[in-house]
Amino acid sequence: MIHKASHMTSQALDRIAPSRTNAMTDRAIALRAEGRDIISLSVGEPDFPMPAHVKQAVRDALDADDTRYTAVAGTAALREAAALHFARDLGISVPAGQVIVSAGGKQAIFHALLATLDPGDEVLIPSPWWVSYPEIVRFAGGVVVDLPTTAAGGFRITPAQLEAAITPTTRWLLLNSPGNPTGATYPAVELLALADVLRRHPQVLVLSDDIYAPLRYTGGAHATLAALCPDLAERVLTISGVSKSHAMTGLRIGVAAGPDWLVRAMGKLQSHNSGNPASLSQAGAVAAFTGPQDFLIDWRERFRARRDAVVAAINAIPGLSTPVPDGAFYCMIDAAPHMPRFGDDEALALHLLEHGVAVVAASAFGGHDGFRISFAADEARLADALHRIERALA
Repeated sequence: MIHKASHMTSQALDRIAPSRTNAMTDRAIALRAEGRDIISLSVGEPDFPMPAHVKQAVRDALDADDTRYTAVAGTAALREAAALHFARDLGISVPAGQVIVSAGGKQAIFHALLATLDPGDEVLIPSPWWVSYPEIVRFAGGVVVDLPTTAAGGFRITPAQLEAAITPTTRWLLLNSPGNPTGATYPAVELLALADVLRRHPQVLVLSDDIYAPLRYTGGAHATLAALCPDLAERVLTISGVSKSHAMTGLRIGVAAGPDWLVRAMGKLQSHNSGNPASLSQAGAVAAFTGPQDFLIDWRERFRARRDAVVAAINAIPGLSTPVPDGAFYCMIDAAPHMPRFGDDEALALHLLEHGVAVVAASAFGGHDGFRISFAADEARLADALHRIERALA
């Protein structure tokens, strides 16, 4: 008889580690509760208030007692609104029946991978990666295949790199553009080149995480695989939502569009996992997708100004450097010259926390010798945080 060790958790749970971005944010909150002055640049959350028309939609839904169960995959109104968003903002023409609403984009990714991975299936993930990608793959029994990228290469994989990594057991390629933690964005010409590789390997599905698409600073239309290559649409799941674009992180609404078979599989899992996303949050998301979008112009320009100020300040600090991110609200900072002093980037992150700034070590994202900061904080706090980082490393 096989006995478990002293703990009673599953093998699946033992394969994963807690989110290190959440861990650093929780640590910063705990230190603040002790009276410490901590500026958190560890969490990816817009500091702007939720748009007024979205707030009003949530109030109206509450006043109308819209607090009951909805369809598991989301209300008809939100699935239609999300289909409008995918067409208008991402160029993906998809019927509402091929859209699923989840409790945040993270849940949609979790369900897609859990519904399709068998033990030993390989998932290609460019690194630095968002912290949850590899953990979700491991929980589902899949094998993480790291596709390392560099700042010099724009933090983007190449067609040759993709071709060399694909094996008969490759099941998914995960793409995140604009990306967390690097802000890297794939232009259309590079996605088309990756598509040429994918056409030779029909067993490979693609998860395109476009949650930061509204926050691009390069101009022009957002490029995404399902829109550029309709012939691959039966193999592409596109993730979007309202958390980052509409400052609705706490309302937990994500949306995904993809082939009918996959969306139905995700719904099957969701029916036993969480059921429907919160009804009030869904009402807010309908307003977010169908209401005014012009506020995004101002938000984008404010983020762009913050980005430029942060990049200039970081590159002026001896031993630190960062490229200019094309989108999202993160900077991936190289601190290799400081590694002999600290030993590793986790020790460096803890040192900065002691000096009043919460950041996340690059190793949390599959990177090394550096850290990620979010510039989704007000200008005065950002300036203060950058001065603290400079003093801490002096």
